[in-house]
Amino acid sequence: MKFSFLRRYCIALALLGGFLGLSQAATPRTVLVLGDSLSAEYGLPRGSGWVALLEQRLAAEKQAVRVVNASISGETTFGGRSRLAALLAQHQPTHVIIELGGNDALRGLALDATRANLEWMTQQSKKAGARVLLLGMQMPPNYGADYGRRFAGLFQQVARSEKVALLPFFLKGVADIPDAQRLFQSDRIHPTSEAQPLMLDNVWPELKKIL
Repeated sequence: MKFSFLRRYCIALALLGGFLGLSQAATPRTVLVLGDSLSAEYGLPRGSGWVALLEQRLAAEKQAVRVVNASISGETTFGGRSRLAALLAQHQPTHVIIELGGNDALRGLALDATRANLEWMTQQSKKAGARVLLLGMQMPPNYGADYGRRFAGLFQQVARSEKVALLPFFLKGVADIPDAQRLFQSDRIHPTSEAQPLMLDNVWPELKKIL
């Protein structure tokens, strides 16, 4: 009698565990990418940018993850901030990748404002139940060592204060190599198609940790 009860109890637990496992596996996940031209396929054939390659990699790994690319060329952190609430409500992402800030620096916007916008977007994403990955950027040496250091530090400060994931330099292995020019379009600002897999390889390990 005791054996029969124990056996039925174990079977019930196994069935429940299987049900929960299936439920979790079936739970849809959505990654929202909020970025600028580096994520919007500027100057590239459609479907060749790192975000499109991310979709392909997730599919190859049979991960049920939907990717929404809400990136716009020329976007600043202020622009991203103004659009974020509507994007969160519409797509209800489980993960948000924020790739913004480069255009703020190129336009000479105040660093304090950039940091405040990044913090706000991170906080709102977290309040919506999403896990956040910040993609850090660095400026060329001609902007000055002090400015470059302070700009790069913004991303570290936000990630640390908000306790979110950080990729310190999105263009590592692309913009910081001796022959970097070959990986950039003629404007020397936007990476080529050849650089996109390298950019994804930078993002992937950090994203995979929080998926």
